[in-house]
Amino acid sequence: MKTLISATAATVVALTLTGCTADSDAAEAPKQPPSSSILEAGQANPMIAQGVVIAADAAVYKTSGIGPTALNTAAPAGSPESFIDTQQFAGGKLAPGVSVTEAQGMSVLARIRENLEARGLTLDNVVTMRVFLDNAPGTDRADYAGWNRAYRQFFANTNLDTGDTELVPLGTAAPAAPLVRNAARPSRFALEVASLPVAGWLVEVEVDAVFPAG
Repeated sequence: MKTLISATAATVVALTLTGCTADSDAAEAPKQPPSSSILEAGQANPMIAQGVVIAADAAVYKTSGIGPTALNTAAPAGSPESFIDTQQFAGGKLAPGVSVTEAQGMSVLARIRENLEARGLTLDNVVTMRVFLDNAPGTDRADYAGWNRAYRQFFANTNLDTGDTELVPLGTAAPAAPLVRNAARPSRFALEVASLPVAGWLVEVEVDAVFPAG
């Protein structure tokens, strides 16, 4: 009987030690980040990611499609110009070389920033972006260049090699500090559509953002 008790006690001790070791290993195992962007090698300032990895246990927030706000009451209601942000462009007057698409894009991204902040997120947490563009009246193609200038005001405007802020042009003006310094480079598509749901919209964007760990 004594031998049996001793063996059983030894087994319990061994199991306890094994359990402690397993718990210790689990505690020491590094946690994966909620998300990580896959960037093309050799580029110090890429515009977008090739793709993004999202951890299985990450919490993801998805916005609806967001367009610009009609703030320019000096322009006809429902016109593209009515969606120029008069806080950015006083009186709705665009700076030299700034297109209406560029101005609307800046308004959209400012609204997305507000949407995310209401959920405790920031533009840094955006991992995926879907962009829908309509061509401005009198043109036969969406203004991708204007959209990309607006995008750089809020995203992908730091140098990955040095960490320095990259200067961004507004229209044809000399490059200057962006509106929001942000190293995030989400995966993204941008495409032209025949029309958008609100008269006068040239830009509509929806994003996915991942809550940071903890």
